[in-house]
Amino acid sequence: MLLLSLALLLTPLDSVAVRDIRVADGETLRITEIGKGRPIVLLPGIFGGAYSYRKVTGPLVAQGYRAIVIEPLGYGSSSHPKKADYSYDAQSRRVARTMEHLGIKRALVVSQATAAGIAFRLGVERPDLVRGLLSIDGGPAETPASPEMKRLFRFGIWPIKLMMDPGRARHDLRDELTTNSGDPGWVTDEVVNHYGAAQMRDLDGSLDALHQMSKVNETDSLAGRLHLCSVPVTLLIGGAPHRLPVEAPEIDLLKQRVPRFTAQTVPGAGQYIQEEKPDVVIEAVRRLDGTAS
Repeated sequence: MLLLSLALLLTPLDSVAVRDIRVADGETLRITEIGKGRPIVLLPGIFGGAYSYRKVTGPLVAQGYRAIVIEPLGYGSSSHPKKADYSYDAQSRRVARTMEHLGIKRALVVSQATAAGIAFRLGVERPDLVRGLLSIDGGPAETPASPEMKRLFRFGIWPIKLMMDPGRARHDLRDELTTNSGDPGWVTDEVVNHYGAAQMRDLDGSLDALHQMSKVNETDSLAGRLHLCSVPVTLLIGGAPHRLPVEAPEIDLLKQRVPRFTAQTVPGAGQYIQEEKPDVVIEAVRRLDGTAS
């Protein structure tokens, strides 16, 4: 069912390859690869994995792209080690190693929500791997330890584990998806189950990974390095009110520091623009590819 959703009607089912790539002891990243052609790397948010991009991967492959979804450590179906470096800098290095392993150079990189903190660092540090960057409602976050994540674990991990079970986790995930959408009609039971499937299989490990993310202290400021981002960057901003929008200071920072930056507001959509307005994402990729040198 998952592969069928990913492949859509435009992509032969046998062109979908799913595998895990080892990037360090106890650390594997889940890779879903579709099609052949110009490389486009898609980094999903914490939940949903490759499934969250199912509405755009098929059409992109039909337009001549090789779509590679890389799930960062602790995200989706990648491993959830309790003791690992979950800083954005470490995550970007893992994604870079994975791209090198796959022989990917100068790819368009698409990120969504929290994965933007990884993608922006790739754009700064590895222009040899990235030719353009599209961020879907995700700003240049300094750390995965957001105020919301810190509040969740303010009393530590055990109170969360004691009250969390698969039913409660699915309820909380549904709330996360609906409150960050412009029109939550897309959030069906089937979608919630797919978005949370990987975490439900390893609920304890997933909670441990999130707990570690809530404690991260980055060693280097991203803001101080953004001027080094030489690749074109497009930010899609969900125009509908939603719980975790990209804040105005983050947008201003990108305008001031990134030499080749474009922002586009998407009316009616929230954080999940690839779900609510997939055609906008596909068109943004085409425009970005036309500006990438």
